[in-house]
Amino acid sequence: MTNYALSLSLTTWKEWVKSQNAPAYVADQIYSWIFSKGCLDPQKFSNLPKEIRDSLQASFTWDLPEIDAHLISKDGSEKFLLKTKDGFVFEMVFMFYDDRSTLCISSQVGCKMGCTFCQTGKLGFRRNLTSGEILSQIVLANQKKPVTNVVFMGMGEPLDNYEEVVKACKVMIDKNALNLSSSKVTISTSGLAPQIEQLGKDLPVRLAISLHAAEDEKRSKMMPINRRYPLAKLKEVLLTYPAPKRYGITFEYVMIEGVNDSIEDAKKLVSFLHGIKARVNLIPMNHFPGVDMHASAKEKITKFQSYLSERSIPAPVRYSKSQDISGGCGQLAAKRQEELLIDPRVLRRARSEANSH
Repeated sequence: MTNYALSLSLTTWKEWVKSQNAPAYVADQIYSWIFSKGCLDPQKFSNLPKEIRDSLQASFTWDLPEIDAHLISKDGSEKFLLKTKDGFVFEMVFMFYDDRSTLCISSQVGCKMGCTFCQTGKLGFRRNLTSGEILSQIVLANQKKPVTNVVFMGMGEPLDNYEEVVKACKVMIDKNALNLSSSKVTISTSGLAPQIEQLGKDLPVRLAISLHAAEDEKRSKMMPINRRYPLAKLKEVLLTYPAPKRYGITFEYVMIEGVNDSIEDAKKLVSFLHGIKARVNLIPMNHFPGVDMHASAKEKITKFQSYLSERSIPAPVRYSKSQDISGGCGQLAAKRQEELLIDPRVLRRARSEANSH
C-alpha cells in the first residue's frame, strides 16, 4: 500500500509536491488536512488548486479500513473490527474515562509471540500493519471523540513491526499532525531487547513491559520470547533506557491463579525491578475459551500488591474494560474476529448454512 495517503511521511509529500511543480508549502497543507483536520477527501482541501486536488484523488488511496463490526460494552468502551484492503481483520478498543479517552491500537494482524495467556497469540501471525493502517485507527476514533491517549496494547507485538510503528508514532507526536503528547503514547512490548534499546534512541514515548513473571523458567513457559531474551538481558537494556523521570517504565503483570501470584513471585519481581524506576500494573487475567487458566483470587492480588507497595513500588490493580465484548487485555481476536481469521472455505460454508435457515 505504498500509495496509501495515511502511510506517507511529510518528506514523501514534499517529494510528490515537487514532482507536481507546486510550491513546497503545499505538502504542509496536505499533511495538515490529513492529520490535523482528519479529512481524507482531497476535493475538500479547499486551499489547494483544483488540479492538485484532482491529482491527489487519482494518485493515492484515501479509504479508511472498513468497519466490519462495532461492539459496545456495558462500561461504555467500544471495540471495532476493522478490515484491510486485502481482507484481513484487526481490532481496536476505544475506552472512555472522566479525564481522557484512550485508544488501544493494533500493530499486526495476529501475533508471533505465542504467550500462553493471550488469545491473539493463539491465532498466529498474518502480517504487519502499515504505518497508515496503524494511524487509520486514530483517524477513525477521532471522528467519534478526540483521542487523548494511545496504547499499543492491541493485536501484535509493536516492536516486531518496528519501522512502521516508529513511523506512525512520529506522526502521532508531531505538533503539525496528530499533536499527541509523547507522554500520552505508550508502546507495550513482550521484551524484544535490541528493539527496546533502539527505541530509546528513536522515540521519546512511554514504554511498558509485558513481564508477568520474574523468573526465567516460569517466564519462558508463559512467554517464549524469554528464551531468546532472558530476564538478565531484558534488565540490562532497561537499566539504560532513557525513560522519562516522571513516569519511569510501566510493567504489566497478569495475575494468574496458582501460576505467578505467590509472595515468592512478588519477591522475585521486587528483585528484578531493583534499580529501575518502575510502576507495576497488576491485571487479573481475562479468561478466554480453550485455556485452563483463571484470574488470581482477590485476596492473593491484595497480598501481592501490598508486598510491592510496602517496598515503594506503585502497584495499582487494573481491571480491564470491555471484557463483556472480549476487548480486555489478552482477549483480542475473540468473538467474531475468531471466525473471520479461519480458513475462508470454512467461513463461506458457515455463511451458506446460516443463509439456508
